[in-house]
Amino acid sequence: MFNKILLCYDGTVEGRRALRQGADVAMAMKSHAYLLAICNNMLSTAVPEGITPELVRCEEETAQALLSEGVAWLREHGVPAEGQLVFGNPMVHIPEVARRIGADLIVMGHRYRGRLAKWWSEDEESTLLHKVSCSILVAMDIPAS
Repeated sequence: MFNKILLCYDGTVEGRRALRQGADVAMAMKSHAYLLAICNNMLSTAVPEGITPELVRCEEETAQALLSEGVAWLREHGVPAEGQLVFGNPMVHIPEVARRIGADLIVMGHRYRGRLAKWWSEDEESTLLHKVSCSILVAMDIPAS
């Protein structure tokens, strides 16, 4: 049913949960996983005088380590995997990568946002559901009973 699974991973607790649950699905379905490590570009908010070659290299090294960690974890758990590192807006990159790789399923974590945070988000019609044509699995934290 799911041959290619896009796992969206940002290193957060929610992203790691999605990675684990997505790996479980990939193992059960004997699917190929494509890990998309998405990082905010800290340099976009830096003042030009503050951007140094060392800062750029440090950010790229940290992001690459994040991706390598995720791909290695998947492979160690028997999931054929490859990955890509991107910087920027997940709402731009996730649909583009999903289309390009022919994803059947996107797995991502959920982070609760309060009402105030929602005010600053994009238009409600601009959700991932409106931008992709495949299934989406949202990895949730299961509350203790």
